[in-house]
Amino acid sequence: MVHGTQGYRGTRVGVAQGSPPRNHSDHSDGEQLPRMRVPYWCAKGHETRLVFLKLPEDQIPVSWDCPKCGLPASRDPLHPASARSEDEIFKSHLDYVKERRSSQDAEKVLAGALERLRARGVLPDELLGDA
Repeated sequence: MVHGTQGYRGTRVGVAQGSPPRNHSDHSDGEQLPRMRVPYWCAKGHETRLVFLKLPEDQIPVSWDCPKCGLPASRDPLHPASARSEDEIFKSHLDYVKERRSSQDAEKVLAGALERLRARGVLPDELLGDA
């Protein structure tokens, strides 16, 4: 990811403001490498513009995940990238938890967590909704 700021150079304790860096032979900010913006479009029409180093065409990714909806996006707005197979669909943290635990396991984990919070006095013994 390319940021608009140049960042900070390391300093040492006791350095007076304006003194030159000790271990840099040239005091320039460095050479900016050429960059290019590459647009991607998903099937829902979201456009994402990414910044890459100026690279040969074959090194630029042909598809990118849309940050808004998670669908694959292509560089051609008229031909969006093909949808992922069921095995490759984006899963949230909760989806992964549900794969590992049954509803009964979740109830046990929740009961244990509530019990620990009540023992520490964080929660009252009975919640208003419980009856």
